[in-house]
Amino acid sequence: MTRPWDGIVPDEDIRRYEAAGFGRPTGFGERPALLIIDVQYRTVGTVRQPYWEALAEFKTSCGDAGWDAVDRIAPLLAGFRAAGHPVLYPHVAPKMGYDSGRLGQKVPAIMNIAERGYDFVEEIKPVDGDILIPKKHPSAFFATPLASYLIDLKVDTLVVTGCSTSGCVRGTVVDGFAYNFRVTVPEECVFDRSQTAHAVNLFDMAYKYADVRPVAEVMALIR
Repeated sequence: MTRPWDGIVPDEDIRRYEAAGFGRPTGFGERPALLIIDVQYRTVGTVRQPYWEALAEFKTSCGDAGWDAVDRIAPLLAGFRAAGHPVLYPHVAPKMGYDSGRLGQKVPAIMNIAERGYDFVEEIKPVDGDILIPKKHPSAFFATPLASYLIDLKVDTLVVTGCSTSGCVRGTVVDGFAYNFRVTVPEECVFDRSQTAHAVNLFDMAYKYADVRPVAEVMALIR
């Protein structure tokens, strides 16, 4: 089976991880929850465009890579809803001047996003009963009630999708792993502005923190 990091992560690196015993599966539990992180128009654009064209609308857009992921998240989301599993939307809330901090220094564009940019993408937007988690930092767990909701819902497995693979997705995966949730990342359902960062972070999560699987396998598990 081909993996997203094939041809990017050297074979020697993979051999070293496997020789050290990394990359064992954590498995899939009985009560999964779907996390859709930051899939807002600011990360994909209001229309499907290549990366450089998308930047003219939102500097934080990942362009068509985001829309490709939306196409794969949509049936996964439908499967979760059909099975009655919880769906949660960790998302960046509008930034205020006092939110700047180090994030505003590292990524100034995030402080000046047009209002429409914060809207959820229509194709996978929340419905009544879904849980919205506004956040100010990469991890969906940091200074939010996410863990409390998951405990109340008796969730044992997180299926993490959205943006960006190397940022908010990775931060959430690492923290979810630290809370002892089983974590699965459907590889076609996460996206980034850098294909290299996307691939390397999927590799690192797969060998340390999560089960990185094709979305078709995740669909079969939730059925």
